[in-house]
Amino acid sequence: MRKILAAAATLGLAGLGVIVPATAAQASAACDTAWRNAASGYFYAYDYDSCSGTLGLDDDNDANWSDTSGSFQSGDNDDAQSILHKGTSGMAVKVYRHASYGGGHTCLKKSEYYMDDLTGHTYTDGSGVNVSISSHKWVWESDCGKFLNS
Repeated sequence: MRKILAAAATLGLAGLGVIVPATAAQASAACDTAWRNAASGYFYAYDYDSCSGTLGLDDDNDANWSDTSGSFQSGDNDDAQSILHKGTSGMAVKVYRHASYGGGHTCLKKSEYYMDDLTGHTYTDGSGVNVSISSHKWVWESDCGKFLNS
């Protein structure tokens, strides 16, 4: 009888793992794949979480994601839900709430690779990062007042 109960408990726990998958792990797996496939030297922004729906990529700075120049244009403004850092310089990518590097900011370190869901993360001014990036630039980590992982 004990063996039957133990087997049932084990199957129940295994079934729970199938029913309730680790969404963070799935997102990380998708972003891991995106990171491996990303071109070296670039910062990427995605329309959706889990590094899907590429908005753009850039190996330089972009002061205005809503204009018609640079890698990020028009509809890209205030749309990013996940970001990826495949830079090679060792610098961080500093994202800003407003164009022309204005408003609050936060940084993604090279060692962080990506942020698979910007929901819940905030800028230095306390506002949410999710779907509110309007400019970015490459900076040394010492020029960052806040990092996404903190």
